[in-house]
Amino acid sequence: MLNNLFQFLTRRVSLPFFERLDNARHAFSKTERLFFGVLCALLAASTLALVAQANNFFLIEIPRRGGVFTEGIIGTPRFINPILAASDADRDLTALVYAGLLKATSEGDLVQDLAERYEISEDNRSYTFWIKPSAVFHDGAPVTADDVLFTIQKAQDPLIKSVKRANWEGVAAEKLGEREVRLTLKRPYAPFLENASLGILPKHLWKNIDAESFQFNPLNGVPVGAGPYRIIRVDENASRVPTAVTLAPFEKYTLDAPYIERVILRFYGNEITLLDAFSKGEIESMGGISPSEARALQEKGVRAIKTPLPRVFGIFFNQNQSKVLADKAVRFALEKAIDKNELVNNVLGGYGTPIDGPIPERIAGVSENTATDDKTTDRIAEARAILEGAKWKLNTDTGMMEKKDGKETRALSFSLATASTPELKKAAEFAVTAWRVIGAQVELKFFDISDLNQTVIRPRAYDALLFGEIVGRDLDLFAFWHSSQRNDPGLNIALYTSIKADRLLEEARTAQEKEKRDEALRAFAEELRKDAPAVFLYSPDFIYILPEKIKNMPLGRLSVPHERFLNIHRAYINTEKVWPFFTKN
Repeated sequence: MLNNLFQFLTRRVSLPFFERLDNARHAFSKTERLFFGVLCALLAASTLALVAQANNFFLIEIPRRGGVFTEGIIGTPRFINPILAASDADRDLTALVYAGLLKATSEGDLVQDLAERYEISEDNRSYTFWIKPSAVFHDGAPVTADDVLFTIQKAQDPLIKSVKRANWEGVAAEKLGEREVRLTLKRPYAPFLENASLGILPKHLWKNIDAESFQFNPLNGVPVGAGPYRIIRVDENASRVPTAVTLAPFEKYTLDAPYIERVILRFYGNEITLLDAFSKGEIESMGGISPSEARALQEKGVRAIKTPLPRVFGIFFNQNQSKVLADKAVRFALEKAIDKNELVNNVLGGYGTPIDGPIPERIAGVSENTATDDKTTDRIAEARAILEGAKWKLNTDTGMMEKKDGKETRALSFSLATASTPELKKAAEFAVTAWRVIGAQVELKFFDISDLNQTVIRPRAYDALLFGEIVGRDLDLFAFWHSSQRNDPGLNIALYTSIKADRLLEEARTAQEKEKRDEALRAFAEELRKDAPAVFLYSPDFIYILPEKIKNMPLGRLSVPHERFLNIHRAYINTEKVWPFFTKN
């Protein structure tokens, strides 16, 4: 073979170098020829290796279409509809199927989705949106101003009872052109742009469905949206209850078609069956599991990622019902007695952040929480000192603090109500244990969540209430703390009243510049800290079991769990290597 190669080269290429090389080869012995051949082979292999390495050096890895992603969810979807979605399963599917004028990002910003651009009027009351010419629904119909107006009108319709109705009350929507719509508010409201992320319904499919039939229409189960994924299959059990939904990429999605070829969501009745499915390999991802289970999975090497949720859990005092809690010294002492770092470790397994104020930790530019690392013994001593400074004295017979009020002697005793969920029960028991040490007698009352809402929270029938507030990305604290929101359906469950605090909340709600909003919120938090209407405990983490194979799907700053899918159109499983000039600029 070597002899033939040289004959070919010397015959086809008449060069002195090859002639001399051929002459030298003929002078070699058999051993030398063998050695020479090995050297040539090594040279060729080395050259190929160097070329391959150079090629790899200049090649870049990019996402490639393909792959299957399977996730388990607790619950069953009923309304895959942006204005009806109430459960986690509903909201998860709605986030995948529908698109809004704007879209939140995992970084906490808002970007254009169906909207090509938008403008805000000088008085900050009117918002004009232009829809992208390329925006279409899954059935190919164009997205128009009529679809936007129709969706808003349905959200406002009291007969439909949309979960989004409060966001759209008082908003006037008008069509300025086929792809142009203007939304006008009665008064400026800085966080309003968040509302523009509402998924848009296709009017041509929904227009003949009246309000009474709206919740029962089959489109709620097999919807048509304009989002990154479209439903191609629904699996049901013998009772016609959905057990799984399979989704495929929407090739004409305005922010580019997703890379992952199939997304399969499977539904389970509770955490036990969800974890069992994970252990059997039926699913590879799941979210919102309890901290104890997440820790156990991590110890087995399972990938668990977390991000703080903008939720505030605390103990809210009803000073109108409990005279004891109307004493500011008592409220300060109750807060001082609780070691919040220990509470987060013991109750949440470390999956949370201790807080000392109404704004969740790690909210950029605003949060100034100061949860300390004081030792429990120091805390107890300081709490007792606060009470004693306000003329509370320990009754050694009862073990309770008491205070004389004229002829009456008042004991430091009250009740604490909360939901009967494991996390809240443990948190309540932790707080009560700490309070007993400083001489407070507290009766714990546990309720089913629906009973808690109807018989306790709405009529404000509690001394103290351990509960959570979903603050959200926009940090609008008005509904939770403004004095106008003290009664149902307002959410001011501490029944807090302060003229200065009201003014700061109103400023934060209307200021368009983020710096001014943040300044007003910081001032409000400081005012609230002085009055101590609640003991703020923690902000929980959202825990997500996500396989290593899923790339580019950061959790970022979630406001609600279904926002883990915000980046789904950019996530990928498969990759390929190409030269840079083959990639998109």
